[in-house]
Amino acid sequence: MQHTRELAVAILAAGQGKRMGNPNLAKVLALLDGKPLLGYVLEQSSDLAPNAVVVIVGHQRESVAAFVAEAMPSASCVVQDQQLGTGHAVQQTAPVLAGKQADVIILSGDVPLLTSATLQELVNRHRASDAAATVLTAHVPDPTGYGRIVRDADGTLLRIVEHKDATEVERAITEINSGIYVVKSEALYPSLDRVSNTNAQGEFYLTDIIGILQSDGAIVDAWCAPSWEELHGINTVADLEHASELLHKRSIT
Repeated sequence: MQHTRELAVAILAAGQGKRMGNPNLAKVLALLDGKPLLGYVLEQSSDLAPNAVVVIVGHQRESVAAFVAEAMPSASCVVQDQQLGTGHAVQQTAPVLAGKQADVIILSGDVPLLTSATLQELVNRHRASDAAATVLTAHVPDPTGYGRIVRDADGTLLRIVEHKDATEVERAITEINSGIYVVKSEALYPSLDRVSNTNAQGEFYLTDIIGILQSDGAIVDAWCAPSWEELHGINTVADLEHASELLHKRSIT
C-alpha cells in the first residue's frame, strides 16, 4: 500500500548567498518581512506532517542550526562540510533517512513562497504514479539560466537540460526545473552514489539522479506547479524585495 510510506523532508540550507550583500549572514537566515527565509520553508514542511525533517547546514552552520532548533525542535541538522553541490548536500541526509522506506521531499531553504497545498499535490501525484522520483516544474516568463524540462509528444519527461547545454530549440522551452523533488528513499541514495562530478564546476548535481533513474528504467514524473511565482528563489537583494511584493499580493487576494 502506497499511503503507508513515511514522508520525510530534506532542506538544502548550506549555501553562502554571496550575492545577498551580507557575508556574515547565511542566505537562509535573510529576512523576508521579518522572518528568515528558512522559517517559511520549515512551516511549509510542518504543514505536511512529515515523519522526519532534516536540514542540511554548512555556511554559518551554528546560526542556522540554532534557528532550526528554535523554530522546529523536532527537526535534525546534518552538516555539509564542503560545498560540493546539491547532490552531495542531499547525500549528507543518508545516515538519518536512508534506512527508511520514505518519500523524501527535497526543498530549498531559499524558496520561501511555496504553499503546502502545492507540495501536498506534488506528493499525491508522486504516490499515485508510483514514480521513483517526481520533479516540480513551472512555466516561467523568463527561463534563462534554468534547467529546461524536455517532454515527448505525450507529455512524458524525457530529460532535464541545463541552460548552458541547451540547444536554441530547448532554450525556447518555458517549463523549468524548480530544483524541488520527491524521491523514494530507496531510489534516492543508491542513485546519489552514482552521480559524478565530471563537470565544469566539479560538483555533484542532484539533477543527475533523474537521468540515472531513467536509465535504470524507473518511472520519473514531472508535475507543473499551478503558480510559477511560488517557486521564486532568493539569490539577490532584488529577489528578496520581489518576494516581499509577491507575499503582499497574496495576502490581499
